[in-house]
Amino acid sequence: MQILACGNIQKLHSRLEQPVQYSLPVGDTRLALNPLIGSSLRLRFTGTINCVHCGRNSNKSFNQGYCYPCFQSLAQCDSCIIHPEKCHYDQGTCREPWWGEAFCMQDHIVYLANSSGIKVGITRATQIPTRWIDQGAVQALPILRVRSRLQSGVLEVMFKQHVADKTNWRDMLREGDQIIDLPAERDHLLELCKKDIDEAQQRFGFHAISTINGVDPIEIKYPISGHPEKIVSFNFDKDPLVEGRLLGIRGQYLMFDNGVINMRRFGGYEIEVAQ
Repeated sequence: MQILACGNIQKLHSRLEQPVQYSLPVGDTRLALNPLIGSSLRLRFTGTINCVHCGRNSNKSFNQGYCYPCFQSLAQCDSCIIHPEKCHYDQGTCREPWWGEAFCMQDHIVYLANSSGIKVGITRATQIPTRWIDQGAVQALPILRVRSRLQSGVLEVMFKQHVADKTNWRDMLREGDQIIDLPAERDHLLELCKKDIDEAQQRFGFHAISTINGVDPIEIKYPISGHPEKIVSFNFDKDPLVEGRLLGIRGQYLMFDNGVINMRRFGGYEIEVAQ
């Protein structure tokens, strides 16, 4: 087989086109993946893991690519990243205040997306549409703009009483997406939560939360030529070799004819890619 690249990997990079254009950072190489769809591909984990932040050699990866010391000390690994409603920057207890200022104290978007069905989510304004692509959404619609991560988290908690906030990755990778009327769902959700939104406005200030109007849903198409018969998940920690015919890519998943692998989960792993 021909070796295409070898090195530590990062999450899949994407560019919004029709379909989405994907590449995989492997060491110093940015390997274009769309041209490989339909071909046999082999991914081999060498056994080496390096922290995506400090580069330290690690026996185990934490939080999608960090060594344990970085996992324990970095603000980007704190639990409030998963639960933004628990952001504690304003309490002066952020692990890295400069990081909180740069990443949490900036405009965030609350959105609706259709990945394995309708869901609510949040992201920094600068992460659109990357966040939607990473989640495998086929439709997405921004509905509210706020001034901080904490504010977006509070609204997300409010909305997820009525709408899911998780993607079912197995359903997302199956064939047969149903198109959803996201503007109608937005209007219904905002009406259901009107009282709670008003209370949040009073808590954070009347200009902290603004409704996004006049924006149509974005539709996203992925490079997929087929779907695996069974959604079997590959794991480098259990088997260092993944090989098969690459059928497509959606979200952070490579879809082979014999299973799928979430590449984001293995950030910092050193792999050899061969065809």
